[in-house]
Amino acid sequence: MRHAIAAALAAAATLAASHAPAQEVTLSSPGGGVTITGRFLSFDGEFYRIDSAYGVLTVDGNGVDCEGAACPGTGPFVPVLTISGTAGTSAALMPALLEAFAASRGLSFVRQAEGPGQFLYVLSHPDTGTEAARFRFRVTSSAEGYADLLAEAADVALAFRAPTEEERGRALEAQLGDLFGPGRNSVVALDAIVPVVAKGNPVRAIRLGDLARVLKGEIISWKALGGPDAPIALHLPAAGSALDSGLAAQVLAPEATAADGASRHASLAELDAAVAADPLALGVTAFSALGTARSLALAGSCGARIAPGRMSIRTEDYPLTAPHFAVTPELRSPPILREFLAFTRSPPAQPVVRDAGFIDQGIGFRALSVQGDRLAKAILATGKDVSARDLRRMVRALQGAEQMSVSFRFEDGSVDLDAQSRANVALLAEAIRRGDFDGGRILLAGFSDGQGGGDANLDLSRRRAEAVEAALAAALPEAPPVPIDADGFGEAMPMACDEDAWGREVNRRVEVWLRRAPG
Repeated sequence: MRHAIAAALAAAATLAASHAPAQEVTLSSPGGGVTITGRFLSFDGEFYRIDSAYGVLTVDGNGVDCEGAACPGTGPFVPVLTISGTAGTSAALMPALLEAFAASRGLSFVRQAEGPGQFLYVLSHPDTGTEAARFRFRVTSSAEGYADLLAEAADVALAFRAPTEEERGRALEAQLGDLFGPGRNSVVALDAIVPVVAKGNPVRAIRLGDLARVLKGEIISWKALGGPDAPIALHLPAAGSALDSGLAAQVLAPEATAADGASRHASLAELDAAVAADPLALGVTAFSALGTARSLALAGSCGARIAPGRMSIRTEDYPLTAPHFAVTPELRSPPILREFLAFTRSPPAQPVVRDAGFIDQGIGFRALSVQGDRLAKAILATGKDVSARDLRRMVRALQGAEQMSVSFRFEDGSVDLDAQSRANVALLAEAIRRGDFDGGRILLAGFSDGQGGGDANLDLSRRRAEAVEAALAAALPEAPPVPIDADGFGEAMPMACDEDAWGREVNRRVEVWLRRAPG
């Protein structure tokens, strides 16, 4: 233990800083040969974390004596964990998942109210009555969840969006690690931002740019959208809510805001009911909150349409996909928290996600033979950069295989995976480890948009497929039990219009196809 403490001191020597002495503790090796004094931060049952003169240190608790008022007691360790974030996830989904997790571990639970927007779950061993853990929930927002995480007032942030670059930078400054790092962003459910109208409204689709202009007050009549010559009654979620923030980030320009005059609703159920009752209403809601109102497809300038649905949201073909993230800092957490977060991604958790009204991450399949619309678009795309020979090569590679509902997309102009795709790496790797595809063969099929030359797009699509292959290899330290191939097909099968920025983004993707074992 003396060596472990000495090594920790040496590694942290360049991070020396002075801190307030409040809640100081002293960790001593057997015999007191080496001691560390610092501000107590946490204890996970195995490791102490203290803020010392040498920086923040994590020290193995085995054989260490802890002295100070903040030291844990001598009885059984009971971790107290705080989960903070957006209401949709923290108030409904995560409690349901925690109850299912407790049942899977043979634990009993009691839920206790703790005031406005706060409640506590106490998990216990029913045979002895001893507590296993306490999970405290704070129903806040995406921004407040991240703020609590950065202030170390929460162990998990729940958010309707990935961390911003600013939040990522603040986490690095606070020595909480890279929030974009492996395992930091766990997707617990999928959702999407959806425009909705009453069932009697004749409009079936809307361009993304037109939706933004409606929100900004630049389009005020249904006539501009192919509807009647009548004013649009706009209905939006509560200002500052997670959905409102997502709407600003994904539809409006970062500096733009929705025009005054829209009806704001405290709940999405109220919004859905108001839109369903008014044939001249246009609302924006979450896919998980769809009720009697009818969703609109998103249309491109070339006429292609993508409707929100479980498969299109899972594959991110629908451009306004919005995952629900559980984000953790790069710190050791108690085993029960790690086990709970792993459970949220497991097959037994997916029915719970569906029952809570969200889109689960269970892997679905779609054969090439039922994708006539996509193949028709591919045929129409043949020309200077997509030849019939290219299409035949693609069809030969995919024929007889099934497309998985897992796909991968990238940051603009790069081979870096976006936030949802980084989480998809872990999801697919876990399914491979479980043996879900044993006996088959996986193909990572890369596609590009139509900008630039055909040869360059073919090369870029292949490099993106290889980037996913490398990410999977990193997540699977041992050789996978199923062969994985990577290939690129360039712009051979567009999903949306290349004339639109969002269409090009949709077209830049890596799909996952499975060729099952014969019989």
